[in-house]
Amino acid sequence: MATRTRNTDDALSAERIVGTAIEMLDEAGEGGLTFRALAARLRTGAGAIYWHVANKDELLSAATAQVLAGAIAAEVAEHAPEEAIRALARGVFDAIDEHPWAGTQLSRVPVQPVMLRIFERLGRQIQALGVPAADQFTWASALLNYILGVAGQNAALARAVAPGTNRPEFLGAIASEWAGLDAAEFPFIRSVAGQLPAHDDRDQFLAGIDLILAGIAAARGQ
Repeated sequence: MATRTRNTDDALSAERIVGTAIEMLDEAGEGGLTFRALAARLRTGAGAIYWHVANKDELLSAATAQVLAGAIAAEVAEHAPEEAIRALARGVFDAIDEHPWAGTQLSRVPVQPVMLRIFERLGRQIQALGVPAADQFTWASALLNYILGVAGQNAALARAVAPGTNRPEFLGAIASEWAGLDAAEFPFIRSVAGQLPAHDDRDQFLAGIDLILAGIAAARGQ
């Protein structure tokens, strides 16, 4: 996010603006973040915010980068490539689970700095696994799309739960709908409906990472 030079005695900073924006996004989602509301929370004018942040898209991008910074910057040098990939995947999933709006932002604006950093981290580990150069882009892309896709879907599900409704109740209602589908048209969905309420999204997500890593190993003849 671009910043502009200003007097050092000014208490308003890009960091404070982004931090407050994250608080508001966590409370009310993207729809609750406007420059007017942000200015009121910061007790300043919208013009002062524009001095540091050009527009809402820039602010959302900076906020997303901030909540994902820990996952991207995690030290993985001592880990084997497979575990480094798992660690990054866990970090991104947990960050988006805690801040669902970040998943929406990543899917809405796929080309942004934080996305490139995640892709770079994955790509380095794919290289460390010894994947042939011609296949590195494909495998790194598969991991990136899976991580962001599933994490984003989980975030969307979390936001779909109505206030006052807990997750098991919400999923139980969906499972009941699945169980009532036409048996000839949806035999598989009916067969797994009972697993939906009690399944763990994070465990299922990590199992998918293991499947992709197993596919990479199989492709390399290991």
